[in-house]
Amino acid sequence: MAKVDENKEGIKGMVNPTRYGIERFAYLLMRLTGLGLLAYFVAHIYETSNILRGKVGWQEFLAITQTPEGHIILAIVIGMSVFHTVNGIRVMLGHGGIGVGKPARPDYPYAPQSQNARHKIAIYSSIVLAALAMMYGLAVMFGE
Repeated sequence: MAKVDENKEGIKGMVNPTRYGIERFAYLLMRLTGLGLLAYFVAHIYETSNILRGKVGWQEFLAITQTPEGHIILAIVIGMSVFHTVNGIRVMLGHGGIGVGKPARPDYPYAPQSQNARHKIAIYSSIVLAALAMMYGLAVMFGE
């Protein structure tokens, strides 16, 4: 039987947190939130187009979306929006050279300067801000 190459884990290897760390998690979450926001954008256009059916059509569709499940989906959208925005700003600043540290000689074992503590703090901050925004959204939607 042939030995399985550890570098060929497929999807399981891509989401393995012990192998890549928080940077890979942020990369994966950025892609997932982008797809989620795209799906929400398409659904929101469909929802808004229901106004063309008149007041009755608009009220019927709002009755579907103004439910506890609809509010939870909106809270998830809020969290996706906040994370995607804050992490995107972190990535843009990093590409501009802000916060990446000084270049260093790549001696083994190579530790990239761009994945320093400042960027890890920014990733954790974006996750915390997204969670706080989701909790605030839920408090507004479910609050009395």
